[in-house]
Amino acid sequence: MFDTAEIYGPHTNEELVGEALAPVREAVVIATKFWRAGSRGAIRSSVEGSLRRLRTERIDLLYAHRLDPRYSVEDVAGTVSELVDEGKVGAFGLSEVGATTIRRAHAVLPLAAVQNEYSLWARESEGTVFDTLEELGIGFVPWSPLGQGFLTGTVRPGDRFSDGDVRAWFPRFTKAAREANAPLVDAIARVAERVDATSAQVALAWVLARRPWIVPIPGTRRLERLEENLAAADLRLDSATVAELTAVVDRIRVHGPRGTGNERYS
Repeated sequence: MFDTAEIYGPHTNEELVGEALAPVREAVVIATKFWRAGSRGAIRSSVEGSLRRLRTERIDLLYAHRLDPRYSVEDVAGTVSELVDEGKVGAFGLSEVGATTIRRAHAVLPLAAVQNEYSLWARESEGTVFDTLEELGIGFVPWSPLGQGFLTGTVRPGDRFSDGDVRAWFPRFTKAAREANAPLVDAIARVAERVDATSAQVALAWVLARRPWIVPIPGTRRLERLEENLAAADLRLDSATVAELTAVVDRIRVHGPRGTGNERYS
């Protein structure tokens, strides 16, 4: 499964994904997201643009990237339902939403997946969101399961971010916040050493162990990191190790908001 969105670039990431996957289109699942879920016409226009850039006749999994409060999620789901009927969309998903919104959308068009941020340091979806997904049979696709790279141990308190790196303005990535959150990274590193894996693999394996219907989507720019992340699927943490990591996060108060502007799901 390859996950992209019209806002990435904007548009250029869909173009790259479309070009790269065209020769193997039938062997992959393509997921993309339309940005602000608004009017019927706006959603349709976004989808037509994505289909063109992705060089495909059908988007396998289409998410509403963010919901526009001026429009009801029921209307958004209704528009996507039309696109499913027309064969342009295979399945419907929502991003950055809570249990109430999930139920409202699902009543109009069954959801295949919800994509919220989730990792060892972003656990807001635990509780009502997870309970709702389990009840309704909806998959969960955590974005940023490596905490924008912080959980891999490659981002240290004294590091400076390059121009264009969005972490430079995330509250969770100030020098003070990185120093305060370092004990979490250290705990992951200790487990990684014990199980002969990397910190990134341990962080991903923890996410995978939380529920059987979780499919994380780590991003990377380098082939060796892609291979490292893929190997996490073969790392099985025992229940004691999963509980150990969870207990560490329970003890450590993570400093700094996530930075998305939507820390509470509704």
